[in-house]
Amino acid sequence: MITKQHPPVLTIAGSDSSGGAGIQADLKTMTTLGCYGMSVITALTAQNTCGVQGVLPVPADFVIRQLESVFTDIPPASIKIGMLHDRELIEALHNYLKDKSVSIILDPVMVATSGDVLLNPDALDALQTLLFPLAALVTPNVHEMSLVCGCPLADFEDLETQAGQMADKWSVPFLVKGGDLKGTEYSSDVLVLPGEEPVWYESPRINTPNSHGTGCTLSSAIASFTAHGLSLKKAVNESKQYIRSALESGRNQSWGQGRGPVNHMWNNTNQFSGVYR
Repeated sequence: MITKQHPPVLTIAGSDSSGGAGIQADLKTMTTLGCYGMSVITALTAQNTCGVQGVLPVPADFVIRQLESVFTDIPPASIKIGMLHDRELIEALHNYLKDKSVSIILDPVMVATSGDVLLNPDALDALQTLLFPLAALVTPNVHEMSLVCGCPLADFEDLETQAGQMADKWSVPFLVKGGDLKGTEYSSDVLVLPGEEPVWYESPRINTPNSHGTGCTLSSAIASFTAHGLSLKKAVNESKQYIRSALESGRNQSWGQGRGPVNHMWNNTNQFSGVYR
């Protein structure tokens, strides 16, 4: 009998052809954090560090076929859900996952870092009513939280207020990421569990041109740490430390001509120092 040393973690998300976000960022993160990463692809994107040039959605029925292939062979210990393109897909995922006993980290990807809109407008309501209740944690950024609550977020007080209201409304923990707030030297996130006091994860803002895939990386890190058995608060804390190091170690990298990716492999101790000949 073989003991599983790397818990299986599944990402349901879109593919980033440049490798910095989406499925590719998730799998890199899961691997470096000691998990066995698996993927269900919801969309192909023609994408690089300069933006999104095109999106090709995967039909909902084939997304479910991918899910069935995974669950019937290697049931995941946790799931990260990222880019979802329309209501039909959200409804299909809800119907498949609603009876599954698995921790779901939902990163409601609506707008890319570049500003490109990735979620059809008619899918926003379905995302909230069908997938929020299934999640162990929802991780919106400032722009996504503004769409969810229907109001702008101007400061950290707004983040805390809206996170608390949404956590109570949906009976689901919310981690609202404050990295996109303007006029502050801190990039701080707030975690609110229903009926509990908020927990702030404060850190000075890192001056880097390379932040592509930050949200994907954070949510897949949380899924990885929860798969290892950490509590939600501990998993968030460890994930914040991981993404901070990925940002710091990647700020002097030169991948791409636009907003480059974070360095997912910063903690890889088996890096090559020579060149094969």
